Amino acid sequence: MNTELSSSATLSSADLGRSPGDGASSLAALLAPRGVVVVGASSEPTKLGGVMAASLASYAEGPVLVNSRGGAGLHSTIAAAVDAASAPVDLAVLCVPASACATAIEQCAEVGVRAALICAGGFAEAGGEGIEHARRLLEVARSSGVRVLGPNTSGFFVPGVGLRASFVPGVSQLKAGSVAVLAASGGLNHALSFALQRQDVGVSIGIGIGAGIDVTAADVLRHLAHDDETRSILLHLESVPDGPDLLAAVREATESKAVVALVVGRHDLGEFAQSHTGALATSWRTTRALLQEAGAVLVDDEDELVTAGSVLASTRLAPATQSGVALMTAQAGPGLLVTDALFGHGITLPKLSTATQTSLAAQLPPLTYQANPVDTGRPGPGHGEVLAAVADDPAIDLIAVYGLTEPVVDLPQVVADSDLGTTTAVLGLDGPAEEVAASRAKAHELGLPVVVGARALSNAVRALVEDARLAHHRLLAAGGAVTPDLDTRLRLPDQKWTESAAKQALQSLGVETPAGALCRSQEDATLAASRLGWPVAVKISDADVVHKSDNGGVHLGVGNAEQLARAVASLQKLGATEFLLERMAPTGTDLVVGARRDPVFGPVVLLGVGGIATEVYADVAIASAPNDTATLSRLPDQLAAQQLLDGYRGLPPVDRAALGWVCALLGDLLVANEHVEDIEINPLRAHAGGLLALDAVIVQRSEVSIGNEPTKDERERS
Repeated sequence: MNTELSSSATLSSADLGRSPGDGASSLAALLAPRGVVVVGASSEPTKLGGVMAASLASYAEGPVLVNSRGGAGLHSTIAAAVDAASAPVDLAVLCVPASACATAIEQCAEVGVRAALICAGGFAEAGGEGIEHARRLLEVARSSGVRVLGPNTSGFFVPGVGLRASFVPGVSQLKAGSVAVLAASGGLNHALSFALQRQDVGVSIGIGIGAGIDVTAADVLRHLAHDDETRSILLHLESVPDGPDLLAAVREATESKAVVALVVGRHDLGEFAQSHTGALATSWRTTRALLQEAGAVLVDDEDELVTAGSVLASTRLAPATQSGVALMTAQAGPGLLVTDALFGHGITLPKLSTATQTSLAAQLPPLTYQANPVDTGRPGPGHGEVLAAVADDPAIDLIAVYGLTEPVVDLPQVVADSDLGTTTAVLGLDGPAEEVAASRAKAHELGLPVVVGARALSNAVRALVEDARLAHHRLLAAGGAVTPDLDTRLRLPDQKWTESAAKQALQSLGVETPAGALCRSQEDATLAASRLGWPVAVKISDADVVHKSDNGGVHLGVGNAEQLARAVASLQKLGATEFLLERMAPTGTDLVVGARRDPVFGPVVLLGVGGIATEVYADVAIASAPNDTATLSRLPDQLAAQQLLDGYRGLPPVDRAALGWVCALLGDLLVANEHVEDIEINPLRAHAGGLLALDAVIVQRSEVSIGNEPTKDERERS
């Protein structure tokens, strides 16, 4: 739900108490309220209403409190509390049971309250009456225009203005900063914020979506996109209610902020869909791929999330396809760990120029390695000159500086005082806890990005380089949204599709297919094989048989009439009345290319290297559809097996532009034909002469009602 509040335009930034930046936000009443009311407040400090009232006491004039039973400092109705407040009340924090929440929202709306936080459980997740409580709550939220965060969340906080709508006592210790935390889980919101605190990094906004019955991650991203205090956003996702809306919000946020995303659900592969494309494009994999396409830096765990977000809040590199990285280490062993980790992520360390190495040789011990990484040995007084020499190398955009805390050199001060020009430095520290804490605090005071440990340093470098790469691609795509050419050539008939019919459709659009013939008898097959030339491939032709190889429906390399007779007889035993003969294809690299309708994100395209390894290891690249050829031609860069596409051991290299065109065509076809669920070429053989579609599948949306929401089974399948 993304409806703007009808009254939001009447409020100025000053009225809201905290500027949301240049853009208006429908969440200003939630995250920058002029006043707060706690409904269900209590004088008992151990009860939820008492804890929340105490937590909010530091905000503005303090909250007004409501309890139907009254009591000292408590108003008996919401209307009375709002009337007694010293400022207009925008936010209600509900500390009442699920059964009372909808009525409380109605009462809030009547007196002008425009946002509410619901921490309670007992809604749809509880089943039974909880389902009705959830339905009623959503109905009231929509009809009243009150934005509702929750239920099932431990709240949110904005430390910079003392707004702590959380029942977790530790939030009072969180300091203000420039990293926003946006988590599906209220608990993880707090855990990530405390992890940032342990790194001496402050939080701009921390928010847990909870059940997300109204306010979603996309809504919060849009608010953060215009929040002047936020420089990077930690995004944790468990599920996505509206894929296109989320991606649009990520794109909006990454125009000005760094977004780092952690997606839960890697091992929930779901059921296999009818085509390989559906089986490989699981919701976790698709979510990650499309978030990255939208501009988010992806991480695999919460430690990486905190490291990447904190460093990107401190500095960002200029957009580049591949930033030049140098590693300068005072200890060789940890330096090797950093280098190995960077190589594992495809980040190479360019060799320093002869001039740079000559300069370093005059300053460093002769036995140290100086070409990159630069092993300085134990740092000394000339450490800054060494750093400046590396920074001056034309190939270097980023220097990762690693060292143990030592009394002979103040590493943060050395980095800050060095003349680095336009080169960025990120500092990695190790040593005794107290010394590291002091050096880290000093680095923050000096405005330097700093992390602790070799692993964290490699993660920080990876995040900076990936953020720069995504920014570069964003600039390339700045021409606007891609729309398919919806001419009549892309219109496909609504029918069941055999392999032969699918290939004919693709061939008419420019995709090369093998020469072949449909046959219905042994005699037809013999004549066709003689015309095509031996050897031939013989396949069952049946729209209901998608995975022909799994059912004995494919015979390859049939070299004479006797072998052909056996192949035809075998297919006839399977019930085949029609079979396809094709000329055997030249050798090359087999790929799988497909387009499918994801029930959350809509049309997507998929690329993988053909064969069973693609399914076993799920080595695939995914992008949105429709999309442009240039973007899709870069999909092989995401594959672990990308070397196979670049002429590995004498194999013909794949024409990436041609491959991108095929991917774009399949995506356009899917977008142009609402009655189609999947389109797949598997394998698409890359050979010396180009690309050849050896098999093709088109699957109808026979189980999907066009224009309706996906069914539960369809969502589970993806």
